[in-house]
Amino acid sequence: MKTTTPATIDDLYRVPGNGKAEIVNGELVRMSPTGGRPALAGAAIYVSLRQHQKLKGGGLAYPDNVGFIVDLPRRKSFSPDAAFHRSTTPTMKFVEGAPVFAAEVRSEGDYGDAAEESMARKRADYFAAGTLVVWDVDLLGADVVRVFRAPQPEPTVYRRGDLAEAEPAVPGWRMPVDELFE
Repeated sequence: MKTTTPATIDDLYRVPGNGKAEIVNGELVRMSPTGGRPALAGAAIYVSLRQHQKLKGGGLAYPDNVGFIVDLPRRKSFSPDAAFHRSTTPTMKFVEGAPVFAAEVRSEGDYGDAAEESMARKRADYFAAGTLVVWDVDLLGADVVRVFRAPQPEPTVYRRGDLAEAEPAVPGWRMPVDELFE
């Protein structure tokens, strides 16, 4: 009988090459680098959140590759493409607790039935950990930003020309969907 030791937060700190990973079902799940368009879209979301943070406060904006530590039965961490967290003072360690808002920008391999199921499970984990709003950003589809809110199963959809939001997670913040394509 083969047994394996579940991955720990210490393992997350030691991901080879300081790569991006999450702990799911006791395993360290590495995430491959993304392409240019998804990276720029995630950066645009972060920049917009950061501007909102400076003007309104209420939390901290985080860019891609930040680890958020949670304590769920099947998941111990998240690493969204952009996030907003109501923490006070950041440290050199991973952020404790789930962000109130998380943006997941689809990469080239995030399409198809298996990807949809994986993303739905991840959204359920976000909500179980306390996240209020999750954006599913699809740069290839007509439904560009699908905004999921706990516990509502159906998303609000925003397309080019719209102002997307993340209420109630980031009160008053709005972002033009067109900025995801600049």
